[in-house]
Amino acid sequence: MENREFELEEYVKQMALLLDLQIRDEYFDGVVANFERIKAIANLVISFPLPEEIEVPSIFEP
Repeated sequence: MENREFELEEYVKQMALLLDLQIRDEYFDGVVANFERIKAIANLVISFPLPEEIEVPSIFEP
């Protein structure tokens, strides 16, 4: 697999087409900025190491 930089602007354009979602020009930069924030948060979450012995519980109890 090629290691390429993820292009958020292109992603937003393609997803808008796929979902038949009209994004006005004046909002497009804000949508891309929000996806940049989402990407930063997601990278932080997935970079957190979990021990191998962690198991998914069958029942969630808060």
